[in-house]
Amino acid sequence: MNSSINSKYIQPKTKEIDVEEYVHKILSGDRVFLSKAITLTESTKEEHREKAGEIVEKCLPFSGKSIRIGITGIPGVGKSTFIDNFGAFLVDKGKKLAVLAIDPSSVKTGGSILGDKTRMEKLTLLDEVYVRPSPSGGNLGGVAKSTHEAIILCEAAGFDTIFVETVGVGQSEIVVNYLVDFFLLLIIAGAGDELQGIKRGIMEMADAVLINKADGENLEKSKNAKAEFTKAMHYFSESDSGWSSKVEICSATTGFNLDKVWDIIKNYETYSKANNYFNKKREEQNAYWLYQTIEDELKNKFYHNNKVIDLIKKIEKEVKSNMISSFEAGKKIIKIFTQNNK
Repeated sequence: MNSSINSKYIQPKTKEIDVEEYVHKILSGDRVFLSKAITLTESTKEEHREKAGEIVEKCLPFSGKSIRIGITGIPGVGKSTFIDNFGAFLVDKGKKLAVLAIDPSSVKTGGSILGDKTRMEKLTLLDEVYVRPSPSGGNLGGVAKSTHEAIILCEAAGFDTIFVETVGVGQSEIVVNYLVDFFLLLIIAGAGDELQGIKRGIMEMADAVLINKADGENLEKSKNAKAEFTKAMHYFSESDSGWSSKVEICSATTGFNLDKVWDIIKNYETYSKANNYFNKKREEQNAYWLYQTIEDELKNKFYHNNKVIDLIKKIEKEVKSNMISSFEAGKKIIKIFTQNNK
């Protein structure tokens, strides 16, 4: 086979897209380039992370103009239906919505509701909505950090409302609180003890508790649950914002009270901007991600250091056989790492 024939089977090299083109396309609302840029933020490759950092940096002046809403709830609460119908409700009001997920365990669980877009029948058909599942697997901090960068990119692309959805009620909610302006906790009535299984810390973080599936025979139970949660809220310490957490009932399926949910969010935004807490919280969040980035970079450099890699293999055996304590071994490895990087 001669070279001219052989050339037919050679794949043309894909043209590398420069940072300026990424930024231009994102600012013009190009979904394909937005997705590509977010993928770069999720990558573990150093060259991808560097390019992602440049893109985010250039998009930063065009971000910050959205309302960022965290949404969480126990399994079976109807979160997917709520996101689908509440999102469609906001689009009807002229909003442009981006839906992002926090699910570092998706490789084991099969993903959050966002991993299966067919469960959001309304949103997937709307041009005003962008849905982005979290990457499969990975650690919570890494996934959350890429979500923080994704928020900036989505805002630069023109989305004025951001949903950050979490799976279950657990550690991920603590991290999400460093990503959003407003934290919404979904629950259901009629599942036994209304407060069971919901950690006090999550309750205290919530700017609103929403009792979903308040329809049919469950409506009266939902009203009773609202009274119980409203009473419970009085025992929590006052939030830093001075805002009193609201409790409301709704039915995502029928659309009942979705307008009230939006009123609560808008009232919170007005209230927190008036006392400057809105901006203060975002400033604190920016500082949090600064330190998170420092930790991530140090950890990455540490575990990719050749001397550390070799030493850990050797010293781990000594720790397992009680030849040296884990504390002394750790200090020894850190000392060698710092000396190596002076």
